[in-house]
Amino acid sequence: MQLDEIRSFSGGKIQPTWVFTAIVVWSRLWVATTVGRRTYKNTYQLLADTLKSSVIHRAPFITTDGFEYYGRAIGELLPGACVHGQVIKQWRKNRVASITRSLRSGMPSQLDAALLNSEDSAIINTSFVERLNLTIRRGSAYLQRKTPCHSRRPERLADQLELLRCYYNFVRPHRALKFGSIMRTPAMQAGIASRPWTFRMIFMAAPFDCSVLTWVCLCPWTGSESALAMAA
Repeated sequence: MQLDEIRSFSGGKIQPTWVFTAIVVWSRLWVATTVGRRTYKNTYQLLADTLKSSVIHRAPFITTDGFEYYGRAIGELLPGACVHGQVIKQWRKNRVASITRSLRSGMPSQLDAALLNSEDSAIINTSFVERLNLTIRRGSAYLQRKTPCHSRRPERLADQLELLRCYYNFVRPHRALKFGSIMRTPAMQAGIASRPWTFRMIFMAAPFDCSVLTWVCLCPWTGSESALAMAA
């Protein structure tokens, strides 16, 4: 799992607004979002929402950037129960000059096992959540760079991102999840949907419960029937 933040503004540029995002790499599921200031409270909320909507079968492998509050939140919510890798990038003239990777919690043997079991990463990185952030920016008029359509209130930005998250997870097939002639959505890869959904299916559902849309397992496994049974 990878965590990161997007810097934006809402109402005015004096006080920045941050969009915290979390993605489960193996399924590409955008599992949680928090909108607000870049504080410990929002960092904690992002990780808490992720864990609340998850079924954890083994110690998760979490990768973040160098933001100070990630380690503290992980230490409180998952004390000694996860592998936390950190990636710090040094920028020079708008380009990455150097990258420092370090293990913040867990044993080196646990890190080696996590990387070995990963089908996507051979080193500690945040590339998948950074790619998700680009998708979010391109999919939200509020977050486009040099846009005249910035949000007037953080609540409106959060509402739009929840709709975008639903579209990303359940409606939009993901190109990285193409297997032969079949292209899956992140929800299909996670085992919580058997086919791509439509907005009609989502909005016609009664009652509409967003918690169902964020349920995810942090470990690879297959079988949508077992997933739905566990969710129930």
